[in-house]
Amino acid sequence: MEQQAKQDLPSLWTRDFTIITVGSVISMFGNALAGFAISLFVLDYTDTPLYYAVFVFLYTLPQLTAPLIAGPLMDRFSRRKTIYLLDFLTAALDIGIALVLHLGLMRFWLLAVWTLIIGTITSTYQVAYESFYPMLITEGNFSRAYSIAGTLETLSAVMVPVSLFLYKRFGLAPLLVCNGLCFLGAALCETRISDVEKEKGLGSEERYSFSAYWTDAKEGVRYLWAEKGLLCITLYFIFNAFANGASNVITLPYFKGAFENGEWIYMTTWGFSVLGRGIGGLLQYKIKYPAAIKYAVAFLVYCVVNVLEGSYLFLPVNGMRAVCFLIGILGVTSYTIRSSATQSYVPHDKKGRFNGAFLMLTTSGSLLGEALAGACTAFLPMRAVLAIFMGVTLLAAFVIIGGGRRHVKPLYNREA
Repeated sequence: MEQQAKQDLPSLWTRDFTIITVGSVISMFGNALAGFAISLFVLDYTDTPLYYAVFVFLYTLPQLTAPLIAGPLMDRFSRRKTIYLLDFLTAALDIGIALVLHLGLMRFWLLAVWTLIIGTITSTYQVAYESFYPMLITEGNFSRAYSIAGTLETLSAVMVPVSLFLYKRFGLAPLLVCNGLCFLGAALCETRISDVEKEKGLGSEERYSFSAYWTDAKEGVRYLWAEKGLLCITLYFIFNAFANGASNVITLPYFKGAFENGEWIYMTTWGFSVLGRGIGGLLQYKIKYPAAIKYAVAFLVYCVVNVLEGSYLFLPVNGMRAVCFLIGILGVTSYTIRSSATQSYVPHDKKGRFNGAFLMLTTSGSLLGEALAGACTAFLPMRAVLAIFMGVTLLAAFVIIGGGRRHVKPLYNREA
């Protein structure tokens, strides 16, 4: 019977889903190629940690505001058009700044403005994409679709060493041109997606007042507050982002200080996490968990990952690599269960507001974690700081996900 039900499911690989997946692969490839190189260029160009911090701040700042502002708009206007128009704009900006570099006209203020604009576009795009992507998934295929999304996002990290080599060999400008052409290709692909929003009666707003926008924004807050399962999941992932923020500022400096050629050891160690996420994504695509155990699997994964990430720096290098491989497998499992459950549950006309609020809140948690962890390392060993942050998140898993079991379990234990 179960095999028959699986055969009766509609195909995941519809024309629209194939197009958006191909477009995502193209843009992720370009972004991964240029993203790391941009960070290296800023360090080389400014030659000071202060200006690099300004660059990071300007890129991150829109992630606190743009998602919350964009959320209600995405529920009223076309997400499909927003996606490809922002990709066209990104292509133009990348090629334009590459020309500025080639002509030797780069100034820090220009780099700062470009960074702020790109950060705003990226944050807005993420809300539009995450609200539109579920509309292209056929019934019963959400878990498989998000296993693909999680795997692709992770495998883009493979391009980091390639980015480093090409930057050292050719500089930033050619990589920016390549990135711009990738975004242009992705945008052209996305224009071929059918107007599924029109078929569902969405994205056709022609006149929209500030009063209507404010009403939508308040309705989004009330919706999240009323949906206790979504609220519990969001609260837990704020803590999760808090711990990941700590990991961001601790891990690389720890490897650099603890080992000779620490950057290489860091890259190869976390490369096992990328490998684990790739294999985990394939397993998630092939294996569909029974709906009745998804909550239990997710809760167990949250607890185990926090324990592993809080302790792995105390292990020898090969032990770290084995743990990172396991973290990769468990991480994509967590992502697949959460994303497929929440995105199949939230109505299409509220996805923009939910995704905007979720992104803004988790980004806030990440920034707070980065700031507090950086301060704590001034008087505590780095490994101890990471263990404390992961311990706090482990406690949050028990209190929020475990304590909110009657709200979260029905949401996770659904066919998706």
